[in-house]
Amino acid sequence: MSTPAAEKEPVSPASGPAHTGSEDMTLNVDPNTLTVDDLYDKDKFDLETMDNKLVFQLLQCGPEGLTQSEAEARIEKFGPNRLPEKKVNPLFLFLSFMWNPLSWVMEAAAIVAIALSNGQGMPPDWQDFVGIVLLLLGNSCIGYYEERGAGKAVEALMAALAPQCKVKRNGSWETMEAANLVPGDIISIGIGDVVPADSRMVVANNVKIDQAALTGESLPVGKEPGDEVFSGSTVKQGEAEAIVIGTGLNTFFGRAAALVAGANEGMGHLQQVLAKIGNFCICSIAIFLVAEIFVMYPGFRFRYRRGINNLLVLLIGGIPIAMPTVLSVTLAIGAKQLAEHKAIVTRISAIEELAGVTILCSDKTGTLTLNELTIKTDSVKLYSEVSVDEVLLWSAYASRTENPDAIDKSIVGSLPDPAMARDGIVELDFVPFNPVDKRTQSTYRRNADGAVHRVTKGMSQVILELCTRGMTSEVESQLHADVDEFAGRGLRALAVAEESVPSGEADGEGTGFRLIGLLPIFDPPRHDTKETIRRAIDLGVHVKMITGDQLAIAKETGNQLSMGSEMYQASILNKPDELKGLANSVDELVLRADGFAGVYPEHKYEIVERLQNLGHMVAMTGDGVNDAPALAKANVGVAVADASDAARSAADIVLTEAGLSTIIEAFMHSRVIFQRMRNYSIYTCAVTIRVVTTFSILVFAFKFDFPPFMVLILAIINDGTMMTISTDRVSPSRLPNSWNLKEIFSYAIVYGCYLTLSTLIFFIVIDKTNFFQRHGCKAFTNHNDFSLHSVIYLQVSILSQALIFVTRAQGFFFTERPSIFLMCAFVLAQLVATMITVYANWGFTEIYGAGWHWAGAVWIWDIVWFVPLDFIKFGMAAIIERFAASSGPPTPGAPVSHEQVELARQRTRMSMEAAQSVNRISTIPSRGASYYAPNMHDHVSHRRNFGARVKHMMTRTGKGLGMDNHELRRLQSTQAQAASRVLTNN
Repeated sequence: MSTPAAEKEPVSPASGPAHTGSEDMTLNVDPNTLTVDDLYDKDKFDLETMDNKLVFQLLQCGPEGLTQSEAEARIEKFGPNRLPEKKVNPLFLFLSFMWNPLSWVMEAAAIVAIALSNGQGMPPDWQDFVGIVLLLLGNSCIGYYEERGAGKAVEALMAALAPQCKVKRNGSWETMEAANLVPGDIISIGIGDVVPADSRMVVANNVKIDQAALTGESLPVGKEPGDEVFSGSTVKQGEAEAIVIGTGLNTFFGRAAALVAGANEGMGHLQQVLAKIGNFCICSIAIFLVAEIFVMYPGFRFRYRRGINNLLVLLIGGIPIAMPTVLSVTLAIGAKQLAEHKAIVTRISAIEELAGVTILCSDKTGTLTLNELTIKTDSVKLYSEVSVDEVLLWSAYASRTENPDAIDKSIVGSLPDPAMARDGIVELDFVPFNPVDKRTQSTYRRNADGAVHRVTKGMSQVILELCTRGMTSEVESQLHADVDEFAGRGLRALAVAEESVPSGEADGEGTGFRLIGLLPIFDPPRHDTKETIRRAIDLGVHVKMITGDQLAIAKETGNQLSMGSEMYQASILNKPDELKGLANSVDELVLRADGFAGVYPEHKYEIVERLQNLGHMVAMTGDGVNDAPALAKANVGVAVADASDAARSAADIVLTEAGLSTIIEAFMHSRVIFQRMRNYSIYTCAVTIRVVTTFSILVFAFKFDFPPFMVLILAIINDGTMMTISTDRVSPSRLPNSWNLKEIFSYAIVYGCYLTLSTLIFFIVIDKTNFFQRHGCKAFTNHNDFSLHSVIYLQVSILSQALIFVTRAQGFFFTERPSIFLMCAFVLAQLVATMITVYANWGFTEIYGAGWHWAGAVWIWDIVWFVPLDFIKFGMAAIIERFAASSGPPTPGAPVSHEQVELARQRTRMSMEAAQSVNRISTIPSRGASYYAPNMHDHVSHRRNFGARVKHMMTRTGKGLGMDNHELRRLQSTQAQAASRVLTNN
């Protein structure tokens, strides 16, 4: 192989891949000048199809494998057998929490405090500057801690998922990590092994490879010397040696990942929402800042320093600086909780999107079903006096018990005890299945009477032609009818026949085969799938089956699972002329159908895309490479247990327990997490409105100068309390969630104005009446009495923070108990605020203790004003529900008009509810969204939307991702159970 200096030298093959089929063929190329790019250029060398001798020559190796020194040199050249992981600089990660529009406003406030707050013989506002810096650092430290904790968990996860393989080095076999494989290595694979890298078979002994993860087919595929086997396939039968031809990035999957590694990732849904909420708060502050500037300076002729202090109150108090951190912590804790329920989150913001899923598209093989062939014993057909149990037993005699293939395993497994397949007999001869005869045959002697019998099983037509004894036209017609019936129900048919051998010899002539039975074989649903689907429907999630299997099989599975049988061939998606009588449009058909059969990867991708364009949030579950493009395209891709690495790399959530039951728990937990985030978002926006309107109006009406340092104290206490919202007790919604920002902002404005009104009336009562003085409270000398500052601080603090108990509950606040952490944090925060009001004498920030009488008066006032908040909530909910009644996407199963489709597409493009990453639904992301991405960092080395973006890129050359299943293959074998333990322990 080449030295680094030779990497850029061109290659000149004599005739490229055309050198196949000749015994004395050679390549006219110098391997020492061959570059990695040249080696994997299919226009020059096609390692997947060229003769094995040329592969050995090209890779400069032999049947004895490589030496350790050769392997070390090649790993330097080709890299390890895995995708590279992108490392994040810890310092940059920490600083990223102070680099977003909300932090910029706080940083601007710090600059104002230290640089502009001076003059009139007063020093700069050091107290506010230090407080703001500490607040920024505190939020960054909390966010950094959570980010690093998640990052370390994923690093530990990756370390725990290191697969092993058997490789020949220095002429002897040894076991090592699959990541150390290089092209030219000779590997050994046997039953149960996962192929560790793309390879070509060198020696194959009756090998069958399970490629269900690649093609979705249940039956293993036979492999011969010279055939290619793909990383991630499982050996089901036989043993083999193979030469490694592709590792890591030197595969299609790896090269495609490298192509898009530098592409703009785009912002996810939650980042878009954060940007909109941040912009709402910033715009609210900006409006009142401008108003205050014009009122204070040209209107009231305030002195410079007095006006700056009032502007600082709005800048510090109005910005929800902790919002990105609170939501990030909420998601991180949610991801850990999901891991405890056997669901590993690889893209943390997918939790929020999972809560909004309205349609679940599920692959069949290995997802809804067991991916294990089974005999449907209650449907066995009989053609003689032989019983069903005897037919099963005799067919087991004609099955292998050691290293069985999928069919033999299903037959032996149908017996009460698998040992019965050989009990009481002595096997004299066994003929295994082969593609020519299409049957197996066993000759055996019964121990009981010494009689010799012969039994055979196989393809029905083949067995029919063998049968000469007892065969009549009626039996033949019945067999054909039964085969047709099985086919209509999606069942495979396996015929069984038997004969006696009077001579007692293994190869003796028999009395003639007699047809005794027809076995129906199918891939049964998982035991919990039917209940899972029912629960999903109860949660407002419509389930569709998307499978590459036959239509009859899909319908039979759908009937067994009560999913419905309105299923269609996927080819109809590209044939609108065939829709007559079925639907008015392809969109209506896709929305109404219970599933599609005969699906290729591009069909899955199109189905998901069409549903998204109709305004639906789509989850796609799957386990194979052929599911990867759709998993990446879906709003939430879910890889089930034992899924291929390609599926896991494209998915957002990886289940570590078999079946789909775990996804119901994921739905429930994601909706709990979403409710926490929604409750906090309403609260924080309302507090912003409350602060900027309250203190602006107090300036406009009473020339009231609230100390900026006390607003800073208010922000610090509020932020500390709100961190506990991440573990709050909330009830999940019955239907899918979505970010209705108009609803959130409407609630926030109404709540904020109501809280402002409570303070204004409180101030007016203090200023214009002696009501409180009559009840033992001391009088104030003027509007800016330092004790009055303390009283207003407490009134704002209590009622503002108490608002969270209203926003977190669907009914009255007392009907839904909050978490102990939230309750304790609130009590502690308000106890501190009360102590400050009663005792603090801080001249530097213009507050004096107001005493217990005023503290009690404030508490009573705020309790009285707190009670109506629930009724305001109910009124707002009723109004919003009336306006939102007709705003949802078309309902699955209902007719869809052309106008509805167009309106849904327009709404999807423009609505924040459907804003997605690059190449999902086409939206124009908010410019500020990119600055929130670090705070929602997705800890996974594989890029989000990989399949979608690669497909988009490849179509420029006329080739779509997933058209050829062999092009998509796994790079590693993973053990998700270990991953779950790692995440749970971190």
